[in-house]
Amino acid sequence: MKIYTKIGDRGKTTFFGCGLVSKDDPRIETFGALDELQSVLGVTISFLEDEKLKEILTRIQNDLFQVGADIVGSKLAEKSMPRIQTSHIDELEKDIDILQDKLGMPTAFILPGGTKASAFLHLCRAITRRAERSLVKTQSVIDLNPELLRYVNRLSDFMYVLARDANKEVKEQQPIYKYMEQ
Repeated sequence: MKIYTKIGDRGKTTFFGCGLVSKDDPRIETFGALDELQSVLGVTISFLEDEKLKEILTRIQNDLFQVGADIVGSKLAEKSMPRIQTSHIDELEKDIDILQDKLGMPTAFILPGGTKASAFLHLCRAITRRAERSLVKTQSVIDLNPELLRYVNRLSDFMYVLARDANKEVKEQQPIYKYMEQ
């Protein structure tokens, strides 16, 4: 069996349980955004020295495979594929609350960047938001587990507080608005 099928040469691909679909199908867009997020998480992990943060991001990578399985299995029996559950969201919220208590609420917008880890985590946050937008579009094609959208929404919040925490040794930078009266 070869890695190439040539189906994509005509702008089509196969989607589990649905046969051939166009590559601009919202489900494929969502998988693309999730794949990009997975890849950037892998790059981020490779640059990190903080073992605890590496473990957290690896856990998220595993959860994202479950997000994909949940999307693929949307038309299948409830227990036939792994599903994102409330417990996934509860775990993220607990982690967010711990970091937020430590960091406090920001009083202004924060420029992405600072440390390498923070810059990569902000990139992960932005890609997570794109995946979330794609997931919203996917709802027009299939019935989604409502926990999926909640999970990905919470994941972008988690990436934000992780990025802020990764900047703990540097001063967070706020945007400078040109041409505004002081």
